[in-house]
Amino acid sequence: MKRIGFLSFGNWRNIGGSAVKTAADAHLQTIELAEAAEEIGIDGAYLRVHHFAPQLASPFPLLAAIAARTKRIEIGTGVIDMRYENPLYMAEEAAATDLISGGRLQLGISRGSPEPALNGAGTFGYQAPEGQTMADLARTKTEIFLAAIEGAGLAESDPQQTGVSQPLAVQPLSPGLRDRIWWGSGSSGTASWTAGMGLNLMSSTLLLEDSGTPFDELQAGQIETFRTAWREQDFERGTPRVSVSRSVMPIVSDLDRRYFGLRTEESSDQVGILEGVRSRFGRTYAGEPDQVAAELAADAAVQAADTLLITVPNMLGVDYNAALLQNIVEHVAPAIGWVHPDERGADD
Repeated sequence: MKRIGFLSFGNWRNIGGSAVKTAADAHLQTIELAEAAEEIGIDGAYLRVHHFAPQLASPFPLLAAIAARTKRIEIGTGVIDMRYENPLYMAEEAAATDLISGGRLQLGISRGSPEPALNGAGTFGYQAPEGQTMADLARTKTEIFLAAIEGAGLAESDPQQTGVSQPLAVQPLSPGLRDRIWWGSGSSGTASWTAGMGLNLMSSTLLLEDSGTPFDELQAGQIETFRTAWREQDFERGTPRVSVSRSVMPIVSDLDRRYFGLRTEESSDQVGILEGVRSRFGRTYAGEPDQVAAELAADAAVQAADTLLITVPNMLGVDYNAALLQNIVEHVAPAIGWVHPDERGADD
């Protein structure tokens, strides 16, 4: 079954044309958009996390607020930068948020992406041990976080307080959360590592590799690498989930055309240098609804994934983005095999 979610970067700018001028606007409108998305039938509300920038940075209070105002929609991140996190405190926050949502949390984590701060995680107090990179630190923290949400005993009890000496787990715990953790992967190598860790795959909006192959085919190859590596493991749980992200702009009004009409020219991948590596970025799908639907249905990675995250232009406001999601549901989503939640069977 295909699922569709929206992914918001949660930007705010006090500039002309912005409907999101303050941090308060960004947070409150994200909650409102999640409520509207649930009404429309969208499956998930996902938040991008960036530090030292006018964007969403502390996801758990916001996700908990969304959980309290909704009933069905999945809530998640895409992604939390583990370099910045205290893994035990994060485990407590994640479990509490998942309990409030009734088990709807789909938590995307990763080693992070390029950022405006020169040493942001270091400013937060986190430095990689000698001989390790910050990427190594992110993976080490991830292992501790996963152990914590599984209930591992990570601290020794004080016999004077408890009467015994035994390992203590962080609290609360939320059953099933471990199976709903995703790793944001930007290469085939990290896709294999993700499978080995028993995590779902959140394929990035770019890949840190470029062979001249179209982005969707390159990404479909990454997904197959992940699934092959998963099959080689001896996991008790079933099939892992895989998501990809796309910019999708069906043009159905003059306002759409004014905002995104020029995007119809962006019909090919972009290639650039990121962190010293030649990388390939996916294209924007903008145009008449039938055209966008056909092109998205032909996207190899969209077809290979079970979840499509639509990146929304959040600074255009709740009403515009709700209309955008409604247009995607009506004109585009059926072409990739998506079915409205009201029409799905009980097992879907």
